[in-house]
Amino acid sequence: MTTALTLDLDTLDFTKGGGLVTVVTQDARTGVVLMVAHADREALEHTLRTGDMHYRSRSRGLWHKGGTSGNVQRVVSLTADCDRDAILARVVAAGPACHNGTVSCFRDEALQSDTLSTLDATIAARAQSVLSAGERPSYTQRLLTDRNLRLKKLGEEAVELTMACVDGDAPRAAEETADLVYHALVALHAVGGTLDDVRTVLEGRAK
Repeated sequence: MTTALTLDLDTLDFTKGGGLVTVVTQDARTGVVLMVAHADREALEHTLRTGDMHYRSRSRGLWHKGGTSGNVQRVVSLTADCDRDAILARVVAAGPACHNGTVSCFRDEALQSDTLSTLDATIAARAQSVLSAGERPSYTQRLLTDRNLRLKKLGEEAVELTMACVDGDAPRAAEETADLVYHALVALHAVGGTLDDVRTVLEGRAK
């Protein structure tokens, strides 16, 4: 997920924050609010030039997020708010955002992502993880590496949803729909697609 980065730094109001603007950093894939930090003009210039998030910390100065830990944040977009003194940074994070080792610095469920986005991100993580010797693969990893099993389960879930609808059983239909969506997303990832691709198709059709 990449895009050309644009942000007119000359229009930002650095004076309110004593040379800083507030940066709200959000996972572009899941919608999770990862952290809130600050940036000055120099940090934003580094961000625009490198594509990695840079911040200005009162304790450590200019700060390349993940420069030491490897938990870099690749920028998808930077958007200023109406007062031009705060920025929404949508990123793809390579690791935890919080120094405590958690994905987000926030614990409030209201700031967390929608369930489908979380599921999609989990499947993507399973697809990229490397198993240690002797480690048993998860069910998702088994599906991703076994084409026949993957397609068999996809067909089975579609039939089970159909039968639930034939029976007029709404609760079971909801459960079977959830199973089908999961297996469909796994199958999509197996061929290189993501939930964002589905969103793009649906948005195009809605227009």
